[in-house]
Amino acid sequence: MTKPAEVNTAAAGRVSSEAHTMTELLEIQRAAFLRDGIPDAKTRIDRITRLSSLLLDNADEIAEALEADFGSRPRELSIAADVVGCMIDLTHQRRHAEKWMKEVNVAKGQGLAGFKQRLRHDPLGVVGIMGPWNFPLQLTFVPAGSAFAAGNRVLMRPSSITARTTDVIAKHAPDYFTVEEFAVITSKHGSGSDFAKLKVDHMFFTGSPEVGASVAVETAKNLVPVTLELGGKNPAVVDADADIDKAAKFLADARMVNGGQVCLCPDYVFVPEAKVGEFTDKVIARWKDKFATIRSNREYTATINEKNFNRIVDLIDDAEKLGATKHQVIPAGESLPDADTRKIPPTLLTGVKAGMKIEEDEVFGPVLTVYPYRKLSEVISHITSHPHPLTMYWSGDDNDNLKTLADSTRSGSINANDFATHLFSGGLPFGGVGKSGMGNYHGKFGFETFSHARAVTVSTLPLSVAEMMSPPFTSRDKKMTNSQLKLWARLNNRAIKKLKRR
Repeated sequence: MTKPAEVNTAAAGRVSSEAHTMTELLEIQRAAFLRDGIPDAKTRIDRITRLSSLLLDNADEIAEALEADFGSRPRELSIAADVVGCMIDLTHQRRHAEKWMKEVNVAKGQGLAGFKQRLRHDPLGVVGIMGPWNFPLQLTFVPAGSAFAAGNRVLMRPSSITARTTDVIAKHAPDYFTVEEFAVITSKHGSGSDFAKLKVDHMFFTGSPEVGASVAVETAKNLVPVTLELGGKNPAVVDADADIDKAAKFLADARMVNGGQVCLCPDYVFVPEAKVGEFTDKVIARWKDKFATIRSNREYTATINEKNFNRIVDLIDDAEKLGATKHQVIPAGESLPDADTRKIPPTLLTGVKAGMKIEEDEVFGPVLTVYPYRKLSEVISHITSHPHPLTMYWSGDDNDNLKTLADSTRSGSINANDFATHLFSGGLPFGGVGKSGMGNYHGKFGFETFSHARAVTVSTLPLSVAEMMSPPFTSRDKKMTNSQLKLWARLNNRAIKKLKRR
């Protein structure tokens, strides 16, 4: 193993989190935070490094557990997404934590006049992290890294649906952390709703809008601040002058990442009316080329469970029953959808209209809907009449049409010509807006999410603000108030005149 020297699990007795209740773990971590105070840079970096080691050292076992949880999931995807995929941000946090945590002097000119102002970024204390099943480690370990960079302790609850993967992490975590620093909460501790009731200092949730709403209700009861990373129906727009072949390939591939079970997958696509047939043909051709077999193909990710399998099949059947046209890629000799393997074939729908369930519900599976359009205004009208998506895809040049789309809509992010590339930069935030989320993380944004920006001022002014603002008020005070009023009115009038000249 590659555990850093600072951790001494032998001295800590290698205590598993399951030896304590959730409430006890919270009390243990809060007591340790108060006892030890704000951690220095070395401690924070060490914790992030151990978090990375926990994933890297046990990558093979993690991949095996993920395949067992899904029933069919390629090792390459599990390693890329749930192990290696965490390293970009964990490494970024490790490299920059020391710089971000430093106290910052502001308003230096005022400081010379006797009024010092400083800004601290203090840790909150104990952070609770709740993760989903589709990427159960990436979507818990990355925010945990941000929480460590900000100087916090972490209680982490991965999804119960991927129980085998959670068990692997819970089993190995004591080799890297004491429960005072990091504890894995499993179904043995209680339900996700029980976890949401904990009086932590910040709750971080990734999952569906429906569950996110219930988490927000529970945290609000305790006035616990919450970050919600949710989903939604992500639109894609193919520009009038876009290369249809490139657009079809990247959107066909993007829809099939993790069997379509990604909050960032494109859900529906607007294609210029005259090119819908060509686009549809090319998407189907792409899927046929990639999936010569499906039912026995271990690289074809299965739908996570029977409930979701039935839900997706029902969305397809409902659309077809109400007049939509179904285009599916089913290899010769295979009968799909297949309930035993929970495999649903790549499906493209055209002719989808209002009233069909798939027009409103997030699919979260291998289904792509195609709409024709004549004018970009039609696309904008459709997107803005629905809840804000987590991301939006654009196929085409970086041009005025893209700017118009961005200016006229709201989404957590915009990705042009490829899948979720905003994840690969430490300088960009990840998060939704409206129904797709509240707050963000990754890079410095994650550090700030789990920090308290704390103002510190030190006055050596010859005048006392307290004295000036408390009675009795003298004639001098009245003159000063009136002169200030006149000054600000004059400045505001200047601003009005400046606006008129623009």
